[in-house]
Amino acid sequence: MKKILERFNPEQLREVFLVLLILVFVLFFSTQIPDYFNPRFINRISTSVAVIGVLAVGQTLVFLTRNFDLSIGSITGVTAYVVGQQLWHHPGIPPILAVVLAIGIGMLMGAINGVLVAYGKVPSIITTIGTLAIYRSFLVEYSHAVPITTNLLPDWIVDLNKVALFSFHGFEFRVLFGILLLVSIIFHLILSYHRFGRLLYAIGSNPSASRIAGFPDRRIVFQAFLISGGLAGLAGFMYLVRFGNIMVLAGIGLEFKSIAAVVVGGVSNMGGSGTVIGAFLGSLFTDILQNSLYRSLAVSEFWRDAILGMLILLAVAVDHLIIGRLRKKWARAGFHLKSEETSNVK
Repeated sequence: MKKILERFNPEQLREVFLVLLILVFVLFFSTQIPDYFNPRFINRISTSVAVIGVLAVGQTLVFLTRNFDLSIGSITGVTAYVVGQQLWHHPGIPPILAVVLAIGIGMLMGAINGVLVAYGKVPSIITTIGTLAIYRSFLVEYSHAVPITTNLLPDWIVDLNKVALFSFHGFEFRVLFGILLLVSIIFHLILSYHRFGRLLYAIGSNPSASRIAGFPDRRIVFQAFLISGGLAGLAGFMYLVRFGNIMVLAGIGLEFKSIAAVVVGGVSNMGGSGTVIGAFLGSLFTDILQNSLYRSLAVSEFWRDAILGMLILLAVAVDHLIIGRLRKKWARAGFHLKSEETSNVK
């Protein structure tokens, strides 16, 4: 165990375990569901996980600061509808401008959350429950219950969901999944090497010490919510691309799924611990599980959300009982290793 802890930190061990768990579940469902590995099913998973995965990246940033963002489902719905409406009335809008519009709308709503939490000192769970309801009510009033349907949208956005960057024997690497990978890589690099990422971990690990050290904790928390809102806006554009038909219920429940993905992926609800890679794997695991349960006739649809809820509880328990102990052992192993190296130098 000591040699393993010297080579890998607890987060890396958890990510390896999650990969193995995904493989076990895939192999299990392949024995229970006929024609499980057909290209259509795999392509559907790669498309559906894209929206949840992007939301999970934003949720990870907020979690690292010991906060929650429960409004991202409503932000996704508002963005999907507003952008869809603009494309309906102005079909000549270029794709890149539509993406920028979506991200901008999301950042505006994320900034409201950030101001209330970081500068207003309102607890994030209270703030985002409130804005979840406010943003959803805005969508109801703004839309006048008029849905956006695929026949009202430009052809390029309807067809974008099926565009593949490349394919292999019917298995397609689609644009939406490519966006998820790009977002995950960018924010993994930011958290690993950029000062902003280091500050997120520092503030979440010990808010009091970070304030004493002079870290700009308010600004960093505000920026975390701002980026989370922007990524929810991007997810709204991806939601529009994936479904085409947008109603006032668009995005409901996505906040729950994103939190499930983040927690299962090992991002601590106590802040300061977790990775984007873990959130990506958590998104993949929960999406595979949900889609597999959907295809399995042995599981009632009423039990799917219950199973997801049990996964969240199990992940939190594992984080506190097992990963917490591994972190302490890893820290002690690192201290002893450093002491031995110092002695040898003397």
